[in-house]
Amino acid sequence: MVSKFKCYAWLALGLLFFSGCSDDDNGNDRPEIIDFHFSNDAEAWSGDFADYPLGEEDFYELELGYAALPDPLDNSDGALRQTGNNHSDDLFMFIKRKITGLDPDREYRIYFDLRIASDAPEGSVGIGGSPAESVIIKAGAVKEEPKKKVNENDYYEMNIDKGNQSQPGEDMINLGNFSNETDADTYTIVQRSNTDPFTATSNADGELWLVIGTDSGFEGTTTIYYDSISVTFE
Repeated sequence: MVSKFKCYAWLALGLLFFSGCSDDDNGNDRPEIIDFHFSNDAEAWSGDFADYPLGEEDFYELELGYAALPDPLDNSDGALRQTGNNHSDDLFMFIKRKITGLDPDREYRIYFDLRIASDAPEGSVGIGGSPAESVIIKAGAVKEEPKKKVNENDYYEMNIDKGNQSQPGEDMINLGNFSNETDADTYTIVQRSNTDPFTATSNADGELWLVIGTDSGFEGTTTIYYDSISVTFE
């Protein structure tokens, strides 16, 4: 009887050990994927603009809102539409969203996968730069809310390090440019993503702010539609 009891005890301990290993190996390390398709609304995304003079919102024609995809795309599909006229040759247009429920104070490897609608032909030429290749798509994640602020020159700038135009920053990486990858100036869905992970550490409450935007060297109007956004946390 003693021998039989010992056998059952060791078996129970073994099952408990392997069960614990399975939780650690496959549960906590499993990538978390968050998808936004904007089928019905903006899904708690908001946004703003920076790198332009104080009080010049009307002159820069700044707009952000929920809208249908433009022709010739599927008008029944919703998107986030953001537009601005880059008189400063440096306009930054961005969207943002807070993510909660992450592990507190944990460093995450983050992958972005965007579907955007662009009407800027590949290789096109414009004032100051190309409406396609001189408009850079950027993405990042930060602990505190990304916001614009007024500097000593009465100019709006960001409270995070986004880099400048084609240069990435500490808080944002480049995902590519705004080219629609065709030779026509019609809206086309293109994909932008990163293969190397972006790393960011969540705050003590298990939160991170996602920030995505366009950093432009083209002195003209850029209108981007965010059709879907997928973010993977590892």
